Amino acid sequence: MESPDPHARVSHDIEIRFYAELNDFLPEKRRQCAFVHAIYGTPSVKDTIEAIGVPHTEVDVILVDDRSVDFAHRLKGSERVAVYPVFERYDVSSLTRLRPAPLRVTRFVADVHLGSLARKLRLLGFDTLWDRELSDPAIIGIARDEERIILTRDKGILKNRRVTHGYWLRSTDPLEQVEEVIRAIHLARDIRPYTRCMKCNGELRPVQRSAVAGLVPLQVFLVYRDFKLCQRCHRAYWKGSHLGRLDSIIERARDAGSCES
Repeated sequence: MESPDPHARVSHDIEIRFYAELNDFLPEKRRQCAFVHAIYGTPSVKDTIEAIGVPHTEVDVILVDDRSVDFAHRLKGSERVAVYPVFERYDVSSLTRLRPAPLRVTRFVADVHLGSLARKLRLLGFDTLWDRELSDPAIIGIARDEERIILTRDKGILKNRRVTHGYWLRSTDPLEQVEEVIRAIHLARDIRPYTRCMKCNGELRPVQRSAVAGLVPLQVFLVYRDFKLCQRCHRAYWKGSHLGRLDSIIERARDAGSCES
């Protein structure tokens, strides 16, 4: 009879359930139900949750055997774990809240695949950095140094322990993504259209018509009277024929916010 390998890793089972929108990160058979998950050693509850596929930035409350714990809590096996997203409607002040306090100013940095979303958020007046050359480490560094929320479709970047504020976009459609961000972060009241440059994120300011001479086509200069100028890249903006399309994006974003309750 063979003796057991002393170096073999011993697994233990836990029962875990994710609630509300956290189910978006799970395969179909694990959604809206408790399931058994094997752990090895005594991993932190944070590492266990992220191993299952849920970024820590999406989690606000964790209960282990009905007791509120933080991310550093170690699991030993046989526990019942319940994982919740942010609570908006209920008083959970007695529990350990895991999300950091909201940033004083809502500012974003979007990953390299979200250029269209970034431009639309700028249209709505939100300070949104985006550069197709930014690496994940650069995005994380900018988010920490400038207190920005990371917007991404990559769950991996949100699992980095240096990330404190981030949002994983469910949709792949830029217009739907705008609605997601407005609803998830409750930004409807903060929409300030036509205050940021859609190209570079600089601030727009009204200028005298003479200030845009040579910056816009002659016909535009002759027809229009009101202009705004980006203080960074000096791109000129005016209320041209494209305004209807942009206004529809703004109205759709405001409607998304009006659904909050």
